[in-house]
Amino acid sequence: MRAAGLFVAVVIVGCGGDGATPAIDAPAAIDAPSATDAPSAIDAAIDAPAGATVVRVHYPAATHTITLRGSGAPLSWTAGVALTAGADDTWMFMATGLAAPIEFKPLLDDATWARGPNYHLAPGQTLDLYPHFTATAGRVVTLIPSFASTALGNRRAIRAYLPAAYDENPRARFPVLYMHDGQNLFDPANAFGGNEWQVDEALDAAGEAGRCASGATCGNDGDCGGGACLATRDTIVIGIDNTPGRIWELTPTADASIGDGGGGDAYLTMVATELKPTVDAMLRTSPGPADTAIMGSSLGGLISAYAGVTRPAVFGLIGAMSPSTWWDDRVILARVAATPATPRPRRVYVDSGDAGASGDDVANTNQLAQTYLGLGYVEGVDFHHVVQAGATHSEVYWAQRFPAAAQFLMGARP
Repeated sequence: MRAAGLFVAVVIVGCGGDGATPAIDAPAAIDAPSATDAPSAIDAAIDAPAGATVVRVHYPAATHTITLRGSGAPLSWTAGVALTAGADDTWMFMATGLAAPIEFKPLLDDATWARGPNYHLAPGQTLDLYPHFTATAGRVVTLIPSFASTALGNRRAIRAYLPAAYDENPRARFPVLYMHDGQNLFDPANAFGGNEWQVDEALDAAGEAGRCASGATCGNDGDCGGGACLATRDTIVIGIDNTPGRIWELTPTADASIGDGGGGDAYLTMVATELKPTVDAMLRTSPGPADTAIMGSSLGGLISAYAGVTRPAVFGLIGAMSPSTWWDDRVILARVAATPATPRPRRVYVDSGDAGASGDDVANTNQLAQTYLGLGYVEGVDFHHVVQAGATHSEVYWAQRFPAAAQFLMGARP
């Protein structure tokens, strides 16, 4: 404890798990959450003074210690402030005299820095952190080899990317990004034309380095010329394999010019009411709409935009990459225009290229972007529209745009 009127560093850790890697052998119970996964009500046990600045680090350190270092008093970059042990694997730092925003990082045994860029702390703020210190890459698993859907009457494989923090920090829960065409996301051996989206590589890189507003990678604000260095939140990705009925499943209506389509409502029923509850039971997810995204490209972008209209209470984050806005005489424009004020998606990302034989449907997709703006979305705040010059309608360019799209859609780590 520091002198009165300055700072108090308190740590509370307890008997959490041993940090062992969860087994993958039985997909139906990969890592079933328990009541102890949620942080305890530490606020009730600590009488924090009004206006105090609080950092709670949730990590099963076992025989280790957690310290903090930072850019301003009472922290420094040269020596860690030690936090002491208590209940539920929670380590707490409290400051009553923080004068200005600082950057900081937790360390394990005051020797091993938390992975990723620095964290940011403002006076009076309370932050809950779920860091990891040793893992540098997540893993891709076949979560469910043959997922049966009653709504669709078929089966498919469900793939998953678990971020680097997932195994190392069993106290952490994660937002989830549901993505269509799961075969194309992680492995060129399965991807269309051998061109995968490199989703796992992109999110592993995002866990190790942040991004400046310019798009440059960074570890601290100094790398951004004083601007914020922000890291994408650690995210679980669920890859939903497509089936021979892909056109029917990923379209909201039938298109007479194609002679197919219209199964989108049944497909979204599968994702929202069959798959999502299964995933939430198997993995440590944060299941609310603010932490649940749906994203795809082409028809996958179309059905994602449609999910924002019909299922906003489930999918609060919508990513439409090169959406097939042209489908059924641009029916999605009218559907999006009729989106009720509440509930509606919290953030929406739309993009396209502008090259190739189709021009990547850029003119229609520009109109889709204008439709969202007409609903009151604000560019750069809760909406982002990107046109990649020279990009065609292909996995090669979706992979290029995915890192920035994921950062905007999933939001920045605290």
